[in-house]
Amino acid sequence: MEPTVEVLPDKAALVERATALVIEKIKGAISSRQQCHISLAGGSTPKPLYEALAKADLPWEQLYIYWGDERFVPADHADSNARMVRTAWLDHIPIPADNIFTVPTDVDSPVAAAAAYEQTLHQSFGGDSLPQFDIMLLGMGDDGHTASLFPHTAVLQEQTRWVSVGQKDDQPRITLTVPVINAARSVMFLVAGANKQTALSQVFATEGDADQYPSRRIQPADELIWLLDAAAAEGLNNVKS
Repeated sequence: MEPTVEVLPDKAALVERATALVIEKIKGAISSRQQCHISLAGGSTPKPLYEALAKADLPWEQLYIYWGDERFVPADHADSNARMVRTAWLDHIPIPADNIFTVPTDVDSPVAAAAAYEQTLHQSFGGDSLPQFDIMLLGMGDDGHTASLFPHTAVLQEQTRWVSVGQKDDQPRITLTVPVINAARSVMFLVAGANKQTALSQVFATEGDADQYPSRRIQPADELIWLLDAAAAEGLNNVKS
C-alpha cells in the first residue's frame, strides 16, 4: 500500500486537516458498521486535534476510544496520555464511560498492564483475530519511534502479542504492537516540526533500517496517511502539498 502524504503549511493547518479527516472517517465507519473504534496517540501534536473534536457534533455513543500507548503512571499523572485526552476532549462530550478503554496503570507491573489491556481488546473486538481499528492515530518522534516502539527495543520483534511493553531509557511503556497497528483500516501519522526531518527522510527512504527507525515498520494493508507540516517535510521529494 503506497502511503498518502500531505504537506500542510504549518501545525495549525495540519491540525485542521487532521480534524476534518478524522471526523470524515468516524462518520464513514459509523455509516458502514454502526460504530467506530479509534486508537489515540499521545504527545503535543494531537492535543489541539482532540480539542477541536470536543467541539464536533458526532454520535458519541457509537464511538469507542482506545490508546496506542501509555506511560506506566497513575491516571491523574501529568504524563498520562489518557489524562491529556480526557482534559482536551473526552471530559467535554457526552460519551458513555463504557466506550472509553484506558490502559490500566493501577496494576502491579507494566507486564500486567499490557496483559490486561490485551484482554480488554479481545473482549471489545471479540474472538482471536487481530483487532481492526477503524482509525489508528500515530505520532513520530525525532528518533523515528511511534507509539512506544522505540529504536532497537525487543517489542519491535513482537508478532503474537497485541499489547506489550516498550522501553524508553529506563521508563516502561505499554504499547500496541506492530501487527495490531498494521491491521487498522486507516493509519494516520501526524508529524510536525523541523526536528523530524532526519527521521522522516529515513522512514521514506527506499531502503532503510526499521530497527533504527521503527516507523518504517508501519505498513498497513489498507490505508496509510502521513500529514506533515512544511517544517517536518522540508527535503522530502514527491510529496503533495
